[in-house]
Amino acid sequence: MSVAYGHFDVVVVGSGSAGSTAAIAAARTGASVLVIEKLPFLGGTSTAVLDTFYGFYTPGSRSLKVVGGIADDVVAGLRDLGTVVERPNTYGAGTGVTYLAEHLKVVWERLVTESGVRVLLHSAVQEAITRDGRVTHLTVATKAGLRTVSATTVVDASGDADVCHFAGFGYELAGELAPAQTLTTTFRMTNVDVARRRSISKDELHALMGRAAESGDYDLPRREGSDHITPIGDMIATVMTRIEHVSHDADGGVVNATDPDVLTRAEIEGRRQVLEYARFLRDRVPGYEEADLVAIGTQIGLRETRRVYGDHRVNREEVLGASQFDDQVGLCGAPIEDHHGNAWGDGTGTTWEYLPDGKAVGIPLSALVVRDSSNTLVAGRCFSATHDAHASIRSMAQCMAMGQAAGTAAALAAAGGGELREVPYVEVQDRLRSDGAILEVT
Repeated sequence: MSVAYGHFDVVVVGSGSAGSTAAIAAARTGASVLVIEKLPFLGGTSTAVLDTFYGFYTPGSRSLKVVGGIADDVVAGLRDLGTVVERPNTYGAGTGVTYLAEHLKVVWERLVTESGVRVLLHSAVQEAITRDGRVTHLTVATKAGLRTVSATTVVDASGDADVCHFAGFGYELAGELAPAQTLTTTFRMTNVDVARRRSISKDELHALMGRAAESGDYDLPRREGSDHITPIGDMIATVMTRIEHVSHDADGGVVNATDPDVLTRAEIEGRRQVLEYARFLRDRVPGYEEADLVAIGTQIGLRETRRVYGDHRVNREEVLGASQFDDQVGLCGAPIEDHHGNAWGDGTGTTWEYLPDGKAVGIPLSALVVRDSSNTLVAGRCFSATHDAHASIRSMAQCMAMGQAAGTAAALAAAGGGELREVPYVEVQDRLRSDGAILEVT
């Protein structure tokens, strides 16, 4: 039996770049807010997996800043604590903002708690109770047992669309209609001679990977991975491993990393691959001769699992055509970055497709409003998009833009009883602009 935990205007599930930003935005808009997080710290992928925000800037000949608002507060908080490195993306996807994940944990905590949000860590949603398309209560598993939380509006920023899944709202499971993107376990190496590492290019690194794999001495599923500098002088971070996670059950249904057995196997396989890639780097790559493995990502990096059906579903043509929408609440200039896996058996499989130079696609509010609900929004990588469009707009800066929009809309709706579609999108846009968000390319 669960115990009542309380009622909130807005409940945010998941505290990644989307969820933490949504919670901050909702609280700053005047709502009482609870954020629920399964990990012992805030930040999700931004603190447990990666160390770089992509999507702040467009790639190409003219770099345009397309994300602002609360995201700027996050970067400012990081700069207050130490060095932040702006660097070009390995594949030309625009300038990245690289930080220390340990600092970001504290920045998220400060911004979230100072805005008045109540935080519940070590907690996971297990049930969503609905009435006429409204999520009224969530059952949460905590260390003290089950707790029941009631809400006027809900933001599902869980990444895996857990609230929508438990509520029975419609979504596409990655792998059903298009090949699902692979998973990556990140790791960091220290005692790297960075100058020597810079003596070889990206293409030369990939050639070394290919020769090492072809020799039979190394098991390297991905042979075009990347490494990059960090705020710590001799520490290099990597995005190299590649783990397949989609399979089919006995009845032919798709099984992916929302299945705990699949996710468990992927976590174990990811760490096995980390040791193999670290061995390859020390043996074969200039600058890594004396390097040591210093950290493995707290959890595996998931690119897509469930993508919810919203009032609008962003598609490939809209992304590559840099479409603009009447109700847009954010921008994305990042290319479609699709990690396929080993379809050709040669360790390649990542494809990149770019928007027109200096352009950005709009992110419509209607892609954050859950089609089957009157009081639920999504933000982050479970937003409403096709596989291709998602592979562009899932960047962490865009997750922050979506989070700020979803949190703002949720708070405005809660003030009027929780009906999202009764809030004019212009009202949401006006509030976002006044809070520093960027909604149009200039």
